[in-house]
Amino acid sequence: MLRLLSFALFLLIWWIAALFVGGAKLPSPPAVLEVMIAEASSGALFLHLGATLARVALAFVLAMSLGSAIGYLMGRVRLADKLGDPWLILLLNLPALVVIVLAYIWAGLTEAAAIAAIAINKLPTAVVTLREGTRALDRSLDEMASVFAMPRWRAFRHVVLPQLAPYIAAAARSGLSLVWKIVLVAELLGRPNGVGFEIGVAFQLFDTPRLLAYSLTFAAVVLVIETLLVQPFEARATRWRPRAA
Repeated sequence: MLRLLSFALFLLIWWIAALFVGGAKLPSPPAVLEVMIAEASSGALFLHLGATLARVALAFVLAMSLGSAIGYLMGRVRLADKLGDPWLILLLNLPALVVIVLAYIWAGLTEAAAIAAIAINKLPTAVVTLREGTRALDRSLDEMASVFAMPRWRAFRHVVLPQLAPYIAAAARSGLSLVWKIVLVAELLGRPNGVGFEIGVAFQLFDTPRLLAYSLTFAAVVLVIETLLVQPFEARATRWRPRAA
């Protein structure tokens, strides 16, 4: 109920602001809804939204897979940590725009370049989180697994992975929020479809209702995925931790 109340309050403030500012700069909710319905009826909304979600999914899986493996290696092997730390600092501080532009220059305006650029921007956050999680592993549990001669994969599955689960959940949540933002920039600069592309077209035409229609639809999808997928996964991964009173 509180979330619904918050949403209703947002709509009310938006409507009042539209009356004061004027429809040219800030269209009212019904005007934006009309554009949403028109775009959905033509199929364009679902086409561009689907293209964006596909890029998000591919880049997220790629970045999480590589980032988790590299972070675990850096947390376990001191030499790997020393060699990889300067590159990690560089990637953490390199602007996302630079990575995207370089990817398009080197690989062309291709789908692979866009997905790679998005994944590279998300990669260092996953590496840092998993590295810290690996450093925090309980060494006595490793010794226990050795004493009982557990196979490596079984020890990883039943001893290491449960300890890393909260860090994986944290990396997934923070990384997904980053990917949502970067994918729109990548589409704006070099893709012929997607929500970012449509936002760029709307900007060039000064079509504010269209810009808000695609932006709010994208935001709604993000909120649904966060509520139905990310938060339950995080709650399950951290269910063993004591809750604050």
